[in-house]
Amino acid sequence: MKVTLLGTGAAGGVPVFGCQCHICLSAKITPSLRRNPACALIELDGAAYLIDAGIMDIGERFESSFLNAIFLTHFHPDHVQGLFHIRWGSGFRIPIFCPPDKEGCADLYKNPGILDFRQLKKFEPLDIDELRVTPLPLIHSKLTYGYLFTNAGTSMAYLTDTKGLPPAVTDYLNAIVLDCLIIDTTSPPTVENRNHNNYNDTLAIHESIRPKKTVLTHISHDLDNWLNENNTSLPENMLIGRDNMMIKI
Repeated sequence: MKVTLLGTGAAGGVPVFGCQCHICLSAKITPSLRRNPACALIELDGAAYLIDAGIMDIGERFESSFLNAIFLTHFHPDHVQGLFHIRWGSGFRIPIFCPPDKEGCADLYKNPGILDFRQLKKFEPLDIDELRVTPLPLIHSKLTYGYLFTNAGTSMAYLTDTKGLPPAVTDYLNAIVLDCLIIDTTSPPTVENRNHNNYNDTLAIHESIRPKKTVLTHISHDLDNWLNENNTSLPENMLIGRDNMMIKI
């Protein structure tokens, strides 16, 4: 299983519009410091699955026949905005697996075009090609799922957006050997946000679940600045996610 982080940013991205902080000014001239909306691509045995669709150039990056399915964590704009124009494409219909959110986002349900929305139930696994996908409920302002992806004894959990984890999800992940955890880490440890983890929240989850590797995503410029200013040493098996980072599991 190969995972590529196509975006690792919070809703405002990096650089943030109009911001004059060190990170945002640096990101304007150094592309590697930029952060697009958080999303990822899984490639496995010739199949490809997109997690979230906040990036705006989906149609330029991929042919419609390349994507086997898209998994949406939730229907906030920074996670679905890339769907609004590709829905008017032609050819293959794309399965869009998502939480059972009755509202969705704007008119996506009303005018889906080539998008084939399929609602999932929490903790009920879905087998698609060679991949088993288990939706995991998260703690956010809108109905949100994380996903556990398993194949041939390997496993990866993608958990964003969330503030902590429901006890049932912690118990579920503690019952398996988790190879990789990719998790929302929006803010520095001193910043509280009821919808997103700060660094201390992620550290506590990392220590509780004990994955072989944890990768931070959904990162704000505030966290980037804090990491830069404090020269923080992360645990050996914890990494700061970067756009276009590739992870082999």
